[in-house]
Amino acid sequence: MFSPNDEVILEKRGITTKQIEEQLQSFVTGFPYLEIKSAAEIGSGIVQVSEGEINNFLTEWENYLRSEAAIQKFVPASGAASRMFKDLFEFLEKDATVPENAFEKKFFAELEKFAFYNDLNEVCKKNNGKSISELIAEKSFKPVFENLLSDKGLNYGALPKGLLKFHSYPAEKRTPTQEHLVEGALYANASGKVNIHFTVSKEHRVLFEKHINDCIGFYEKNFNVSYNVSFSEQKPSTDTIAADADNAPFRDKGELLFRPGGHGALIENLNDLNADVIFIKNIDNVVPDSLKSSTVKYKKLIAGLLVHLQQQSFAYLHELENEAISNAKLSIIAQFCEVRLNNHHSDIHSLSQTELRDYLYTKLNRPIRVCGMVKNVGEPGGGPFLTVNADGTVSPQILESSQIDMNNAVDKQKMLGSTHFNPVDLVCGVKNYKGGKFDLLKHVDKKTGFISIKSKSGKELKALELPGLWNGAMSDWNSIFVEVPIDTFNPVKTVNDLLRPEHQ
Repeated sequence: MFSPNDEVILEKRGITTKQIEEQLQSFVTGFPYLEIKSAAEIGSGIVQVSEGEINNFLTEWENYLRSEAAIQKFVPASGAASRMFKDLFEFLEKDATVPENAFEKKFFAELEKFAFYNDLNEVCKKNNGKSISELIAEKSFKPVFENLLSDKGLNYGALPKGLLKFHSYPAEKRTPTQEHLVEGALYANASGKVNIHFTVSKEHRVLFEKHINDCIGFYEKNFNVSYNVSFSEQKPSTDTIAADADNAPFRDKGELLFRPGGHGALIENLNDLNADVIFIKNIDNVVPDSLKSSTVKYKKLIAGLLVHLQQQSFAYLHELENEAISNAKLSIIAQFCEVRLNNHHSDIHSLSQTELRDYLYTKLNRPIRVCGMVKNVGEPGGGPFLTVNADGTVSPQILESSQIDMNNAVDKQKMLGSTHFNPVDLVCGVKNYKGGKFDLLKHVDKKTGFISIKSKSGKELKALELPGLWNGAMSDWNSIFVEVPIDTFNPVKTVNDLLRPEHQ
């Protein structure tokens, strides 16, 4: 199947022929739908923290920050902003020369509210000899879009979201990258040190590094902190082979075609970090300072809860090392595992003392994450569910809608009836009770990938995505879901989202 040239390419990428064969087999067999017990909801898979408990967990986190533990923010930032401007690109391709639909009209009506307005205005003057207002007055709308999106102007159509100006302040205009620096100082400041790791694309890494170097001193002075900012790129070894209609390797001009493995590939980058607690949040989910208080409060809350549950797990794991542990103590630990960590074993009472001890040790001695969940405000989709694991136990998982069998009326109704969705608001404990690092790659469920149909050079192909970072890549973790307010979730999916009150 593979030529000598293929093998050279595979070796350069760090991919084995066995991996390729496994991936090709996945195209043949597909990926099974997950067995859903129920959608997670308040009291059944999702915790609703009381005001009194909130203060306790906030205090717990503040105390933890004063310890010698290593805290890290992990921000996936490689995504291009091109989808933000989909409607604007479509306008450029149309014969129409003036805005016609509501999206286009809103963009121009409120153009001065965008943080990038002044930059765009200067580029219009430079390239067209006229300001934005002058171009609009003469109904020359397309040049404004071209100056915003093309490499002759601001090149926003090709840059990553992390480098676009999102928010305006009296003294500055901030990118999402800068907002994450500020957030880090507000909830991940451990004794004056803030560690932030961005995953970026290779082509934009230099731009990110320059951007950080240009602004980091300002925030260090303003917040009296020292930043340690690091970067990584998705590894070539996590790219996946594309397949043709016959599930054979897809070839473009005779060469094997590889595609990025999706955000699930970032489990490798996460695994490379040496930290005790790691926050994960998408690059575009940021707000101006005037609205940060809720975000900061609930980030500290879920982190405090994580520390609380982790420390209790560690104490129990030390006790489980004792072969002579009493049945009474095993019952206490079993209740913690079932009630607080949401690991449900239908036949737990039938296990012998040795079996129960081994079971509890296995379930507790895993990475742990606390995930914020927000109430559904639109159409229900993928989010928090209670699912059946390979060993028959039930635990919380974050599912995408493609992992749910929509042809199964019962499962479809469970999904449609879900009350919450996943805003990607995680805090993770990745060290074990002896202080060593978990190998996160050993806790991935490889049966939870995705297959999609794409095209290359006019030919249809099958693309394989690895188990999603917060989906199957963290399947074998202890997962605790906590309800957080909707105002902590403010993603920017289209450029006009920046006109919403929460981004002004």
